[in-house]
Amino acid sequence: MSERKMPLSRRRFLAATALGAASAASGSLAMPALLRAQGAGVKLGLLHPVTGALSYSGQQGRIGATMAVDEINAAGGIKALGGAKIEPLLGDAQSTPDGGTAEVEKMNAAGVPCIVGGYASSICLAVSQAAARYDLPYVVDVGVADSIVSRGLKNTFRFGPGFGVISKTALDNLTIINDQAGKPAKTVIIVHEDSLFGSGLAKLLNAQLPPKGFTILETIPHPTPMRDFNNVVLKIKAQNPDIVIPANYYNEYVLFARTMREQHVRPKGIYSVLGGAASSYKFVRQFPEAAKYIMDCNHWFNPKSAKAQELKKKVEANGQFFTYELYMNYSVVLLVADAIERAASVDRAKIIAALESSSFSGHVMPYGPTKFVNGQNQGAAPLNTQVLDNDIKAILPPEFAEAKPVFPMPA
Repeated sequence: MSERKMPLSRRRFLAATALGAASAASGSLAMPALLRAQGAGVKLGLLHPVTGALSYSGQQGRIGATMAVDEINAAGGIKALGGAKIEPLLGDAQSTPDGGTAEVEKMNAAGVPCIVGGYASSICLAVSQAAARYDLPYVVDVGVADSIVSRGLKNTFRFGPGFGVISKTALDNLTIINDQAGKPAKTVIIVHEDSLFGSGLAKLLNAQLPPKGFTILETIPHPTPMRDFNNVVLKIKAQNPDIVIPANYYNEYVLFARTMREQHVRPKGIYSVLGGAASSYKFVRQFPEAAKYIMDCNHWFNPKSAKAQELKKKVEANGQFFTYELYMNYSVVLLVADAIERAASVDRAKIIAALESSSFSGHVMPYGPTKFVNGQNQGAAPLNTQVLDNDIKAILPPEFAEAKPVFPMPA
């Protein structure tokens, strides 16, 4: 399918992929071929928060998911079902758990054999429970709260890593980076959003940082959305920690980092754990000075993967940013399509069984083949990145590293 020559705006993309809408003019990241598909198709629920406080991340997730659908359909659809095309049923969680559960009811009534997405931990927790009532397979894209997969729900699978793996990896790598620099950092302030995601992560960090030799001066929660970080940054300035660890969503992260720069607060390091913007090309492009030298332990693509680099070029050629929401949803839809192919059925129980036995490796993440145990992909792991030379580079683990860490941050 030919590429559209002019950049594709998010508004145009979302309009072009709205459920039941007429297809746009030919050729784009969107799916005109999908919307014109004839014959019996395979409905797939794509659930993201495309309005509300988390709308940017939700929109990015939807773009990644629909790109994968388009790719699958262009390659012949689900071959085990006679080349059936995937038909996306788009749902908007409206950035709330209630919004997510309402969409599950609609998708179940429409007969979807599987749902993917959710993004936020609080939404994923609610959606997984709602889907379980109908034995409806649900594959989480991003949500990191371990409670999502620790409740024994047979219908729920998570492709990416959870809190436990991410926090341990983040602090192990922070220790490595600090030790290599001669241990200049001893004190920490944590700034986190106060929902299930941020509060759960802050609890883990408070338990795990002291045994690593770090003193936590303060843990500062904030709501989402948050419109002003001046008082938070003044607290940080007064206590002068060596490291600031932010854990929040995109808009709040950007505002926090900009406020730190405006108030000339420059610790030895800003070391994010699941920083909502720290690993975002959009942030680096729009606010390069605020982003400079920020480190993050987060979801990240495999920089050594030719498929990942090809996907990145395609996304950027269409005026979009290559964010983790996008490529994780892209990978999750490919994973689900592989499960449906192997199940040779849209029967929900057969798809669950296919997911349980999955060894899918055609994704763009640094994971290896999937292996689900109690719904959690055992090979899923984050990478550490740092903003260097107005770009984002993987710095740990060594097998994926493109650059060495710069720490402490230069004056």
